[in-house]
Amino acid sequence: MSHPDFATPIDDRHFEDYVPGIVAEYGPVAVTEAEIVEFAQRYDPQRIHTDPAWAAAEGPFGGLIASGFLTMSLASRLYMENYLSKVASLASPGLDELRWQKPVRPGDSLRIRVRVLEARRSRSKPDRGLVHTGIEAFNQDGDMVMSFRAMNLIRCRTPAP
Repeated sequence: MSHPDFATPIDDRHFEDYVPGIVAEYGPVAVTEAEIVEFAQRYDPQRIHTDPAWAAAEGPFGGLIASGFLTMSLASRLYMENYLSKVASLASPGLDELRWQKPVRPGDSLRIRVRVLEARRSRSKPDRGLVHTGIEAFNQDGDMVMSFRAMNLIRCRTPAP
């Protein structure tokens, strides 16, 4: 599901297209038990993520839950495929305020909502600008499961005035 967002397609999107106030939604992406366990075995080997039987019987969440880093990875993929410019994205200096609000479980379907919070052209490198974006991830019931703020350096389409 994708809602209309930018007038400019992702393969021609530049800094000037990231106007504060734009809101868009992307997704869904399904979360499977196999994916949860495989990811956790490689990157976050805690029993709440790797052992479905233990997690259901003794775990604090009443069942298997996804690693927050898997949730972040799934949201990141939606972000990269649908929001971040394919021609003008340069780099990211980081992200802020990462919060996991609710467990993600096998069978969940995630979508993200992005909001352009701020966009300002660089004074020292006027061929690019810094875009601050708020990202929220929701499950199929509309419950927010994660939120964070991203920063991206985006090349400008036009020279500085």
